[in-house]
Amino acid sequence: MMMMMMMIRRSRQTDAGGSSLGLVRTFSAEAEAVAPVTRRGCDSNSNSNLYRRLSALGATGGSVTQTLNEYIREGRFPKKYELERCIKELRKYKKYHHALEMEWMEIRDINYSHGDYAICLDLISKTKGIAAAEYYFHDLSPSAKNRFTYGALLNCYCKEKMEDKALALFAEMDEMSIASLPLPYNNLMSLYMRLAQPEKVPLFIQKMKDNNIPLSTFSYNIWMHSLSCLNDIEGVERVFGEMTRDEKEKCDWTTYSNLAAAYIKAGLHEKAEAALKKLEEEMGPHTREAFHFLISLYAGTSNLGEVQRIWKTLNAVFKTTTNMSYLIMLQALGKLNDMDGLKKLFEEWELSCSSYDTRLTNAAVTAYLRNDMIEQAEIVLHNAVQRSSGSFHWVWESFMIFYLKKRQMDMALKCLEAAVVGLKNNKWKPSPDNVNTFMKYFEEERDVEGAEKFCMILKNAKCLDPKAYELLLQTYVAAGKTAPEMRQRIEEDGAEMNCKLENLLNRVCPE
Repeated sequence: MMMMMMMIRRSRQTDAGGSSLGLVRTFSAEAEAVAPVTRRGCDSNSNSNLYRRLSALGATGGSVTQTLNEYIREGRFPKKYELERCIKELRKYKKYHHALEMEWMEIRDINYSHGDYAICLDLISKTKGIAAAEYYFHDLSPSAKNRFTYGALLNCYCKEKMEDKALALFAEMDEMSIASLPLPYNNLMSLYMRLAQPEKVPLFIQKMKDNNIPLSTFSYNIWMHSLSCLNDIEGVERVFGEMTRDEKEKCDWTTYSNLAAAYIKAGLHEKAEAALKKLEEEMGPHTREAFHFLISLYAGTSNLGEVQRIWKTLNAVFKTTTNMSYLIMLQALGKLNDMDGLKKLFEEWELSCSSYDTRLTNAAVTAYLRNDMIEQAEIVLHNAVQRSSGSFHWVWESFMIFYLKKRQMDMALKCLEAAVVGLKNNKWKPSPDNVNTFMKYFEEERDVEGAEKFCMILKNAKCLDPKAYELLLQTYVAAGKTAPEMRQRIEEDGAEMNCKLENLLNRVCPE
């Protein structure tokens, strides 16, 4: 507990003093690249490799344009396919801002294909938002508005769960006869899975069949996944049977991965492990992602021996072990409650990593807290903030949830405050469930002071919404207290008024 209080105080001092050592993290792969952990030394020729230079920009500073111009001044002239490979790799590791800077190709009069415009649109959406992507799309020449760019915009709408815009754009594509491939349908099915409406997926599958559009491997996989979410394991097996009977060439390792996941969800572990054996047969020797799925899925069957076997094989196949591989293994060990194995693996990663990835910190902390090992969790966080200037707000949230479950609200509030300190770009906010847990406690305890402090933290995080105000007012009502200035506060904060909020306001600040 004492170590926790010291770290919380340090997080406040860090923010006030402007130090580069932040104590708020981003647990999202959207923001962090998977940095490799090199076991067998560094490549002495790495500086001559263009992609290596570009991928290092996050750590070294500089811009893509400067790097490419320097590369040319050295007498090297990258081919278009080399630049395209760099963009592909930067996107793969979610370095979207750097990938977007490859607009340098257009500036240098390197011919842009329709696919290049589609990639650019996707990157703009990821870095500047949907409105900017729409503007880019509408500003394209008529010839560049084709199935590639329409498809990219549709994908953006689907990822952002913008159902109405997605359906309208799909209808427009259908009228133009550029929706005759599986991809637009796959995007819409993915949309409905994100919207937690798996029952919509079979409807689109039927539309594809009615329109004689062949189902892709992804189409079959998402169909199986939707039926699994509907607890229809017989339906999953029926789809798998159709696929292996009619489209056997489309059945790859991802199909067996989906089948195994469905069996695990249904509690059919023997069938799941049989599917995983087929996955190993289909995956090929150098598919790192397949190894990751095997580790996670074997953890789902509670088979520690197979998890360890796959991990050993992965490290024998690949010369380097990426942060992502370590993360997957840590999560598996945490799920299996192998805390000794987790501790050993985390220490191995810390000793060898070239880039400190706070996602791994969160994986270790979460596992320790799940087992009430608070001291070990605090040590992990303490060591992490000594080494990394990354952000740690997901780690602080893990501590916050731990204290919420223990009903130690004072510590939970301190952890929430530490998560918010130094928060940039509003990348994180407490979940609605956690907000409700806090406010329900304050209401039950009639603790207006605690509720007000909590709302002030939410305001600092720019996530004080009408729902939070409703919960605050319910605490005032429970405590039998009034707040004459509350209406003015809500208006100044720009919270949208609704009937429930109005009724509560009439009780808390009667005119």
